[in-house]
Amino acid sequence: MSRKGNCLDNAIMENFFGLLKSELLYLKEFNSFEEFKEELEEYIEYYNNRRIKSKLKGLSPVQYRIQSSLVA
Repeated sequence: MSRKGNCLDNAIMENFFGLLKSELLYLKEFNSFEEFKEELEEYIEYYNNRRIKSKLKGLSPVQYRIQSSLVA
């Protein structure tokens, strides 16, 4: 854990939750917790496997990790 006021440890999760809220939570209205849970699971699948990032050389996070491990 970092010292108080130093958010470096939380930056990755804060970024994820910010994207989650702007891309899923604020765009849809959920009628039940089960519906939200299903949508959340689909979003996490999308986030890890299909979301293309230019920072990751045009690959999804999983593809980038696989490629990086093959090179190393």
